Amino acid sequence: MGRSAGPPAPLPHPAEWALGGRRLTSLPTNLLLGGTVITAYTYVAIPGLMFGAGGLALYALTYLLLLTPLLMLVLPRLHRVAARHGLVTAADYVRARHGSHTLALAIALTSILATMPYLALQVIGVTTLLDAMGLPAGGAACAVALVVVLLCSAALIHPGGLRACARIAPVKAALCAGVLILVAVLAAVEFGGPGAVFAAADRRLAAQGLSLVVPPESVTAYATLALGSALAQPMYPQIVTAALASRGRRPLRAAIGALPLWALSLALSAFLGVAALAAGVQTRPGHAELAVPLLIRTLVPEQLAGFLYGALAVGALLPAAVMAIGMAALLVRNVYSEYLNPTATPKHEVRVARTASLGITAGALLFALVLRPQDAVNLHLLGGVWVLQTLPAVALSLFTRWFHHRALLAGWAAGMAAGTALICLHGFSSVVDLGIGPLHAPIYVALPALVLNLATAAVLTPVLDRLGSPRRKDATTCGTPHERRGSRYTVVVD
Repeated sequence: MGRSAGPPAPLPHPAEWALGGRRLTSLPTNLLLGGTVITAYTYVAIPGLMFGAGGLALYALTYLLLLTPLLMLVLPRLHRVAARHGLVTAADYVRARHGSHTLALAIALTSILATMPYLALQVIGVTTLLDAMGLPAGGAACAVALVVVLLCSAALIHPGGLRACARIAPVKAALCAGVLILVAVLAAVEFGGPGAVFAAADRRLAAQGLSLVVPPESVTAYATLALGSALAQPMYPQIVTAALASRGRRPLRAAIGALPLWALSLALSAFLGVAALAAGVQTRPGHAELAVPLLIRTLVPEQLAGFLYGALAVGALLPAAVMAIGMAALLVRNVYSEYLNPTATPKHEVRVARTASLGITAGALLFALVLRPQDAVNLHLLGGVWVLQTLPAVALSLFTRWFHHRALLAGWAAGMAAGTALICLHGFSSVVDLGIGPLHAPIYVALPALVLNLATAAVLTPVLDRLGSPRRKDATTCGTPHERRGSRYTVVVD
């Protein structure tokens, strides 16, 4: 008798490539979530903000602590619906929940546009490290090194998708944690202990009119930045992708519950900004993100410094890869298959998504090479305002079906227009003083834009209902899950 061939290999499907087959346990899910929330750029940007602006940088710690209950509230619910109905992206969910092609397209395009500068910032984070290694940003050698790094990222995600990212997540976490702990300990020993480091940093900031403590006039900016950032983060495609890859709601809740442990790495990175101040590090004007790389150079021998820079650069591969996967899934599922090739098979979708992820990564490289770092940061700030406007259609609809889909679309448009106008009119500052009654204080502009979004949707919903505007069918409440072959929204048993 011949040997049994065994069960056939599963056919290629977007959920296999983009979500790892929805089989991740709690630890890989936590490492993916933490590794995409706290990116390689964070490890240079937060210390850089501490170095240049003082205590305002600590909003990131508050934001991460606020983020945990928000993720716990939203992501398990989204996971349950997505797993039952075979949904791969947030725009898939919007299309199924509200029955609106237009609203789903708006959510997909907004998420892609908001994430592209975020992805470019990962490239800029690597550029910063290469600059500290003696490869000046904008030079040919730096460009070649960036291409090599991104080719490694492309080689990681093209065949394996999210499974490959899950395999590299422990490596990223170990490398970044090792670098942070080593540099923090060396800084504390070098400058006489943590107390001496903070005292020296405070003296230097005081000479610049700043402080390690958030001043009273900046409290509203601090609070609204933390709240707005926490509300926006669950809407990014890389967070949705990491969450939907979990094998169930219980491991997902366990993964989210352990996220506050990642606040330790944020605290250490902020401490490195303080240590850079204490060490008297001098950066080029407008390049405070160089503070930590330059601090490393002052603390360790040149050969070890190069290894530490390389470890942080490897840490950029994970978030960049997950972002590219999430954006490719949106582009293919909710733009290409929806409008350009409605008869695309799952196998074809996977092939196109792999190609799209390569194009997105190449676009991020071009984005980072063409734009100045500050321009990329400004666009990222604008992206944060944009992605927050998807919250009513995605997150709120997990709890209520009251809003009319056309009202949600109008609210999205109003919030996008208002947020974009506010940032552009204030010189791409994300914190502005609107000077209107109780808003006469510096606040994160994404929040008033979100308020306008919600108010528009709330006002128009009863109007549209009174006018008899029909509501579309909610496909997420249809009967018992079963498998419908050939449907774009294949229903699967959780």
